Amino acid sequence: MEYRELGRTGVKVSSICLGTMTWGEQNTEAEGHEQMDYAIDQGINFFDTSEMYAVPPKPETQGSTEKIIGSWFKSRKNRNKIVLATKVAGRSPMNWLREDGSPTEQSKAQIEEAVNKSLKRLQTDYIDLYQLHWPDRPINLFGGLGYKHIEGDSHPIGEILETLQALVKSGKIRYIGLSNETPWGTMTFLHYAKTKGLPRVQSIQNAYNLLNRTFELGGSEIAHREGVGLLAYSPLAQGYLTGKYQNGALPEGSRKALFNRLQRYESPQADRAIESYLAIARKHGIDPSQLANQFVTTRPFVTSNIIGATTMEQLKLAVTSTQVTWTEELEKEIDAAHLAQPNPAP
Repeated sequence: MEYRELGRTGVKVSSICLGTMTWGEQNTEAEGHEQMDYAIDQGINFFDTSEMYAVPPKPETQGSTEKIIGSWFKSRKNRNKIVLATKVAGRSPMNWLREDGSPTEQSKAQIEEAVNKSLKRLQTDYIDLYQLHWPDRPINLFGGLGYKHIEGDSHPIGEILETLQALVKSGKIRYIGLSNETPWGTMTFLHYAKTKGLPRVQSIQNAYNLLNRTFELGGSEIAHREGVGLLAYSPLAQGYLTGKYQNGALPEGSRKALFNRLQRYESPQADRAIESYLAIARKHGIDPSQLANQFVTTRPFVTSNIIGATTMEQLKLAVTSTQVTWTEELEKEIDAAHLAQPNPAP
């Protein structure tokens, strides 16, 4: 397993990060524990979760994923071996995360409440990387392409950083990161850190895969020049890059079958792109999921590739994707496919 520095912290994290959002919904506590046992045996030292998980978010399962990680820490007594990342929700109509029933926002009171609840569920007294799950300001997210101005309330970025600074000083969190953020947002957080002496963001967790390479347009240079590396989520485009949904297939137990979400991956242009990547995998005798994962892991701006699985077979394929030899020929063929059908599913 390769290890890379998390931002400018000096902390080394595995190039594969264990994603956890299915635990407590599609996976049981025992299955979550099995995945964590396997991951740590394979050299993975980086786990990512969120106060909102399991996914899809709903009152009945909110916080269940963190509880499963917490019970694993308690039974294995190995908290010090893991770099643990979790997240606080951005502004949304979800009203079941806070005690008073308020919709989520990144106010001082809500961030403090969220941190304390996460610490309790995780059965730990510190969080290594605390991330803003999505911006507090209204922006065009989750399926949107490009900037679209949207009016709405938000807490100033400086105030949010001041709240996080107090939590860093208290020892409850060590470092901070962003998620589902724009280049403007990332640079603005960095500006406040530099000019106001506030905590510096160390990472950005955005979707990145063969069907969505929009991070390269602005985020990749920031990652290089500012040391804010990408924690790439959805490397398999929620399963579509495995080929399992081809020709209208709907595997039993899949997220599409269970929750009927994922429509952003279902368009003529996405179908053409997926088929081109599946053809490349067939040509080179590579499992398509391993091809898609290794593409993400080998990007120079990626700190860690957040993989996720509901079965141990899927997990083992994802973790061992690092064994795929990445060649110049593969790079050229994938770039050609990308140019023919760029970013069909942002």
